[in-house]
Amino acid sequence: MPAEKILLADDDAQLRQLLCDRLEAHGYRVLQTANGREAVEQAQEKNPDVVLLDLEMPEKNGLEALAEIREFNADIPVIMLTAHGTLARAVEAMKHGAYDFLPKPCEPDHLLLVIRKALERKHLFAENTYLKEELAERHRLIIGASDKMKQMLDIAKRVAVTNATVLIEGESGTGKQVMAQTLHAMSERRDKPFVQVNCTTLSEQLLESDLFGHEKGAFTGAQQMKKGRVELAGGGTLFLDEIGDLAPALQAKFLHFLEYGKFERVGGMKTLSVDTRVIAATNKTLAKEVKEGRFRGDLFFRLNVVSLTLPPLRERAEDIPLLANHFLARFNHQMRKHLAVFSPQAMTMLQSYHWPGNVRELQNAIERAVVLALTNEITPDLLPPLVADKSPEEISTGMPLDEAMLKFKKQFIAKTLETTGENQSKAAQILNIQRSYLGRLIKELGLK
Repeated sequence: MPAEKILLADDDAQLRQLLCDRLEAHGYRVLQTANGREAVEQAQEKNPDVVLLDLEMPEKNGLEALAEIREFNADIPVIMLTAHGTLARAVEAMKHGAYDFLPKPCEPDHLLLVIRKALERKHLFAENTYLKEELAERHRLIIGASDKMKQMLDIAKRVAVTNATVLIEGESGTGKQVMAQTLHAMSERRDKPFVQVNCTTLSEQLLESDLFGHEKGAFTGAQQMKKGRVELAGGGTLFLDEIGDLAPALQAKFLHFLEYGKFERVGGMKTLSVDTRVIAATNKTLAKEVKEGRFRGDLFFRLNVVSLTLPPLRERAEDIPLLANHFLARFNHQMRKHLAVFSPQAMTMLQSYHWPGNVRELQNAIERAVVLALTNEITPDLLPPLVADKSPEEISTGMPLDEAMLKFKKQFIAKTLETTGENQSKAAQILNIQRSYLGRLIKELGLK
């Protein structure tokens, strides 16, 4: 964790250096200034964790500086330094929001104690505010004000309070897991477990054991009985992510569980029952998978009691400011920063970009910007190059349609590959094409 920053503002250079040396010896980073005007500017630009402010300074006194600092960030604790004869003004500063005041010259140990207490109070207040906001957001985890999102959320609210099985479809990164958590949070099962299974991370045998559990001795290494996630989700919600990749044998077993609520552990003879609600998600089009023989039609129809399709981010650009500010608040809290706004140019770039990685890619872009930011504003230079830079092959009106389509295809595939770190399997999944076909396109388009 980086050392906390202390802004020390005092026109007494000797005292200022003495305090600076003592604070740095205890691990703090110290910013120094000799007048009130610079103190306000430094507090706004550098976002210190604590401000030490002398009452009597040139250009702007301590009370004036205190008022301006609290105007743009009331969360920074300000400790006033007061010389003999200014006690009444120090009390006045306390009335206007100062955290504490100390007489000059300061007793070093007492100064360190006051700073530590101020930091503890600030962190506690920030954590309390964050937890309250998280609690308020509990039943509206999905963010969006576009027509497509409003229609989808209206259906989600109606189905959440039932026990109906829900199938969530959408491209990678659109928020299918968050949608599943939202449905659980809005349901009567909200106080029971939300258990997640990713159908792509384990082999068929291990996934069967992970889902349904196993008895002792069921296979090599099964040294004791283990409950599966279907059982662990009893009374709550079981979320199967990437259900489209479930192996055929497991599709049959899971269909039986959906139909009857009954199952057997691997290696077991006893039939068990459990009350578990199922929500499944996929970035594949299951109807197409059924048609091409890769997914059971009866399981698809059983899963597809209610379907929700999450639109890609490029189809709801009006939601980007809401999402961007939501992620900004989250990463501000995590990194203990106070970035306030996106510049108009940066927001325009965010809304103009195609976002092949959808909400997940946007989240990563905002996290990067918060990490790199040195002021309280997110500017275009903080955004990933893919978002901020224009393509070298611009598509313009007047060129033949086949040429424009070829350039677009090349740009779109190149951006998708860059988003996935050149992982062609992931890129093919996002593009909803076969991995082998993507390989041919890469060669045909001359992509590296």
